[in-house]
Amino acid sequence: MRVALLTEGTRPHPRRGAGAWCDRLAEGLPEHRFELYLLTGPERTGPVPGTAERLSPAWRGARDLALWGRRPRGRAPGALRRRQYAGAYEELVRALVLPGQRAGFGAGLYRLAALAGEDGTLPAFLASVHARRVLERTWRLPGADTSAGQPLVCDVLVAADLLEQCLRPLSAPWYGTGPGGLGGVDLCHVVGGGPAALPALVARHLHGVPFVVTEHGLHLREQYLGYREAPYRWPVRALLLAFFRALTEETYRQAAILTPGSAHDQQWQRRCGADPARTRVVYEGTPAVDRPAAGPEPERPTLVWAGALEPGRDPELMLHAFARVRAELPEARLVIHGEETAPGYRAHCAAVAERLGITGAVDFAGRPGSLARAWEGGTVAVFTALSQRGPGLLADAMLSGRAVVTTDVGVAREVVGPTGLLVPARDPRALAGACLALLRDEERRARLGLAGRLRAQERFAVEPVIGAFREIYLELVSQYPAFPGGDGGEDGRAPRPFARPAEYWLTDGPRPGHGGAPDGGGEDPGSPEQPAARHPRGAHLAALPSGTDARRERDDDPGGREHAEELAGAV
Repeated sequence: MRVALLTEGTRPHPRRGAGAWCDRLAEGLPEHRFELYLLTGPERTGPVPGTAERLSPAWRGARDLALWGRRPRGRAPGALRRRQYAGAYEELVRALVLPGQRAGFGAGLYRLAALAGEDGTLPAFLASVHARRVLERTWRLPGADTSAGQPLVCDVLVAADLLEQCLRPLSAPWYGTGPGGLGGVDLCHVVGGGPAALPALVARHLHGVPFVVTEHGLHLREQYLGYREAPYRWPVRALLLAFFRALTEETYRQAAILTPGSAHDQQWQRRCGADPARTRVVYEGTPAVDRPAAGPEPERPTLVWAGALEPGRDPELMLHAFARVRAELPEARLVIHGEETAPGYRAHCAAVAERLGITGAVDFAGRPGSLARAWEGGTVAVFTALSQRGPGLLADAMLSGRAVVTTDVGVAREVVGPTGLLVPARDPRALAGACLALLRDEERRARLGLAGRLRAQERFAVEPVIGAFREIYLELVSQYPAFPGGDGGEDGRAPRPFARPAEYWLTDGPRPGHGGAPDGGGEDPGSPEQPAARHPRGAHLAALPSGTDARRERDDDPGGREHAEELAGAV
């Protein structure tokens, strides 16, 4: 199959999708051909030195579109087409500001995409004064939701510019059925959600291409958290959040399968309208499961804390709890790993430690060279976050074999289960009691540490992730027709399911006459001869008796970089 991976990021190392995770997916499923479609940051005026060397070889043919920054150049639409754009744009804006018309978001979105595909003048329209007038007039209609405040002229200008950038994927040159077109792929896989889902939505609407959505961190939740400190007035923030909420709901409604990274994220998706029958939890695999367990414990009882130095991680709770531990166990130490993400917060934590009289026993060690070394330097790993949204850091600590104490928030209970100690958030007495219980009981520490390591290895190994997506891809192939357009191509053949049964793709290794040709060429000796399909989509899979594309795209994994980077950016 041809699988299009759609994600956001920046070259040479995309932030969300095309890093180590997508590399492992493509390497683990060599029977499929993966193609990367990337929504990048602002377009650069020249080549980035060393980009070709640093970009994974599997993705050097990636197609990208600058999502933010200066809009793409292009001619303006004529008068008739401008009125058509204005009607579709008004329908979309009405869905954002009028509570009773939210169902029109998808219709307006697809109408804009269809018009953009005909003449390519959508970017110019969205940046024009006509789009601003439509936005202003609709935003100020009677009954519009202005609970965040009445929009001013400056709000209209800012919001129009932001909406233009959010809607740029609608005019991407990716929707044809020729080489490189999403209309010719068998499946779209959206990694990260948000604007990256727009091309998949358009491909599904125009060509019937099914798509899968994988979210290891919910895009909508990130937007809600990020816009608290966005440099815009509240009306603009409310409009942009309405856009992302409507986009998320439409994505969840149209996706064939949703694969959240945890059951905690699954509950969020259900609140946004996701169908439980089309939702499957697939944990984010990590090659760290093959890492050896940490060595001997330090001589002195040591608590190790890791995370970004910010109020959301609540290192103050750790300091207050450690003061109680220190009163009971004077030889205890505390090592805090992490960089300051809130200006002045490290100095604030140091002042709290001084006020509690524990400065001599607390080490602000900064960012470690590797997480494995950080866990090895402690007796017990402790987490005090107010909201544990991702399992990565917890799982990494469990893989070290050290016993874990964590606040019972977010995904903590799901990840740790019975292999660690859970305490209420903002309760220094309970946290200190759990830490003392483990520091005083070596046998219990060893038992919980081993159990936690085995649990993390089982849930976060790479092989189960690859197996889950192999089954998902095969299931979708078996359910969707090879000719979704309905005419079956020039030969007039009617739409029908894929000719190969799902079990065919489970065979191990290349079959005789299959996989030698890079584009799926070759003949199946045991099947009747069939003419080549001329329909652009599914032709190489449905009509031809050919095998899979066995091209393998490899790259070296960035090693522990993704784990070390999680300290500075973890929230």
